[in-house]
Amino acid sequence: MSGLPSFRMVMLMVLAVLLVAAAAGGISVYLGDDLVRTAQEPAGRQLGPQQGQRPDAGLDQLVPTTAPVKEPVKEPVQEPVKDFGAGGPGITSTPARVLAIAPATVPKQARLALGKLPNVQKVTVVDAGAVKVSGTTLNLLAVDPAGFRSWTPQPVADEPGVWSALARGELVADAGAIRKFGMILGALYQVDGGPRLRAAVSATLGLTGVDGLVSADVGRSLGFAPGVAVLLHGKPGAISEARVRKALGKNAQILMLDAEHRAAKRRQQPPQQQQPQQVSVGRPGSYLELYKASATRCPGLSWTVLAAIGQVESGHGRNNGPSSAGALGPMQFMPATWKHYGVDGDGDGKSDIWSPYDAVPGAANYLCANGAGQGGEKLRKAIWFYNHSWDYVNKVMGIAAAYASTYAS
Repeated sequence: MSGLPSFRMVMLMVLAVLLVAAAAGGISVYLGDDLVRTAQEPAGRQLGPQQGQRPDAGLDQLVPTTAPVKEPVKEPVQEPVKDFGAGGPGITSTPARVLAIAPATVPKQARLALGKLPNVQKVTVVDAGAVKVSGTTLNLLAVDPAGFRSWTPQPVADEPGVWSALARGELVADAGAIRKFGMILGALYQVDGGPRLRAAVSATLGLTGVDGLVSADVGRSLGFAPGVAVLLHGKPGAISEARVRKALGKNAQILMLDAEHRAAKRRQQPPQQQQPQQVSVGRPGSYLELYKASATRCPGLSWTVLAAIGQVESGHGRNNGPSSAGALGPMQFMPATWKHYGVDGDGDGKSDIWSPYDAVPGAANYLCANGAGQGGEKLRKAIWFYNHSWDYVNKVMGIAAAYASTYAS
């Protein structure tokens, strides 16, 4: 987002919805009793074995079992939310390839023209605006939760908590905004000259320059400009920027969200994505061997990270849930996430969220898809995606280091 000053300038100029700053300095935060864990990474803090994190002894003697263990899990990392409805066959992600901000409400004839452009399959128009929180500008889209759900990446579309938060009038912050502004999930943020917004959920929205989502009702209360943000879905890298500009006018700000596909097309190469290897782990006789075998699905991923997550999430299958948030199995997957990342690890013809032989390689699959095999900060971010808390990341890394020391050959 740092390379898009023109986008922020246009948001400020054409929407004219900024509220007068009431305070200077950092973002004002109101912490309620329902505060959940911070999403801001503590600078330079690594929780290591010397800080009290100890791995389970005898991991090589602990035998995995496919029998579900349904004792209650004590720790809800995320606040329970009213279920907006799980994803499924009716929620098919059709993410935006193009985001445009028009200088005024997009007229009907322009919407029709956009829908007829080559390679455009879907068009939607939503409200947009910018607010200030103690002088810090946030660019937001105001959307209908049910109608906008399919415009987000599949894991986001499938997560009921995101859409429940919007329906309650809360802020869904982009994961990049959480990091950039040091926002805290569960905290109330005072809009300059306006109401307080609770940052309920963070999600990777895939909308460059957009810091978060609010409901259409909240957007109207904030005075957002109606119908100025246009999203187009179609074949990646195929929608013509020039044709979009012609339909919207020369003063429209247009962002091509599929820039990677366009660059790959110019190079005549597919976009580079790390793909997990298809490895059958069989049914090892111990969790130690299961973690080691599962890690081979993701070159560069240490088995100790899987083991640390397994200890934190379920004590290696001894407390399989369901958790209060609905997570299941020894690696505590949400069912919607399991639909996309679950695997048949032991080759028995089914992917069972309760089976460690499927769940542990499934966790390796999920971590790898988020870049864990690259190590360093990519690994830490992949663990953060597993559970959106930097405290959780530090805890996992500390336990993983202890495992490496305990089981060093």
